[in-house]
Amino acid sequence: MSDTRADQLADASAVRRTDAELAAAGGQGDPAAFGELVLRHQDRAFNLAFRLTGNREDAADAVQEAFLKAYRGMPSFRRQSSFYTWLFRIVVNEVRSRRRSGSSRRPSFSLDAAGGRDPADAPAGLRSNGPDPSEQASLAERRQIVEEALQSLEFDQRAIIALRDIEGRDYAEIAEVLGCPQGTVKSRLHRARMALKDALAPKLGPMPQ
Repeated sequence: MSDTRADQLADASAVRRTDAELAAAGGQGDPAAFGELVLRHQDRAFNLAFRLTGNREDAADAVQEAFLKAYRGMPSFRRQSSFYTWLFRIVVNEVRSRRRSGSSRRPSFSLDAAGGRDPADAPAGLRSNGPDPSEQASLAERRQIVEEALQSLEFDQRAIIALRDIEGRDYAEIAEVLGCPQGTVKSRLHRARMALKDALAPKLGPMPQ
């Protein structure tokens, strides 16, 4: 077998490695494996942090620190949960800690989405299926309203809406991220959605049920 073919097979094998395999390698001191985990999950981690902070600089700082903590904690990661669930918990805790310490900046909003699932898709049922510029401008404006309404909620309410309605995580995953029972997740999610609808109603009118 040629060296080129062997290299291609090695590269393909690396690509096929699961998060669990990469986490195991990272826990044994393989920085390349952890680097691959960063590449796979940095955008989702940033999106979550942005929904929680409303500020891109704060989100970037929180995610950078969260990955540092994850890297240091890799040897103790037992892989009883998925890597991204473990990472999301670190991100949520990091943002919460920064808020409590008073180091967070004021929320700053943009008509550009942070990425990931559109926050207008779930809580408020705001969707646009066509490329019409006026529709896109209207959607961008409503997206900003949703972002501002999210920031008006309590931290735990923002977190649970971001995890369920924006990131699409299931109840078991959310319970693990937030460190609470699944039944608590469901009751908190209901209250958070009601609070978000109340926050949106003055600007968007009654939300769909």
